[in-house]
Amino acid sequence: MANSNRNASPNSEWTKFKMECAQEIGHIQYVKENNDHYKGDLPSKENGSQGGPIGGQMVKKMIEMAKTQIPQQ
Repeated sequence: MANSNRNASPNSEWTKFKMECAQEIGHIQYVKENNDHYKGDLPSKENGSQGGPIGGQMVKKMIEMAKTQIPQQ
């Protein structure tokens, strides 16, 4: 499977979902500031120290939102 290394479109469903989750947990500004540029060259330790706690909160929120949306479909 090829990895295209493309950034998601700012209008993609994934980006909209991520921004909605960030807003709900109160970290929208941090996510906006760090969502607009490529960060693949940073070591994972540095990335984790910058966004680890926020990422964990966002994943929990995304799972919670997905669980509520699945029964609706």
